[in-house]
Amino acid sequence: MSVEGLILHHGEAHGITLHQTRVDYLVTAQHSKQCSLFEFTVAPGFNTGAFPHQNRGDLYVLEGELDLRCGERTVPGGPGTCVFVPPGAAHAFGNSGSKSGRMLLITAPAGHEKYFDELRDLIAKGGKPDSDALAKLRAKYDTVQLATLTPR
Repeated sequence: MSVEGLILHHGEAHGITLHQTRVDYLVTAQHSKQCSLFEFTVAPGFNTGAFPHQNRGDLYVLEGELDLRCGERTVPGGPGTCVFVPPGAAHAFGNSGSKSGRMLLITAPAGHEKYFDELRDLIAKGGKPDSDALAKLRAKYDTVQLATLTPR
């Protein structure tokens, strides 16, 4: 019996765009029960704001410099910077620079792409997202928005 994996070349993954930030879905719940893997191309000015949830969400910077928060610490992170985010820790990432940055996000368990898809659909309605709908979406995925990231 053979066990098959997944091989993707750069540019082959499908994904979405959230406020000019590209999120490519590399590994999803369709491929794995353990984790999902995403590549973000983080646009200048993009900022998630701080939020905790009970899933793991680890970050690894590939290119550029990003503003990274875990717990109460916010640091600039360049290529090779890794952020381990345990369940329940407030975290965030943003780009206060003038050039895009790239990073990997690993979430466990798998399935966080569903949150991104629903967030995209909410944003696609145009204008400022409905705050009640956004709160319901966050509650559905055990996410609590705390504050905006304070860059360096």
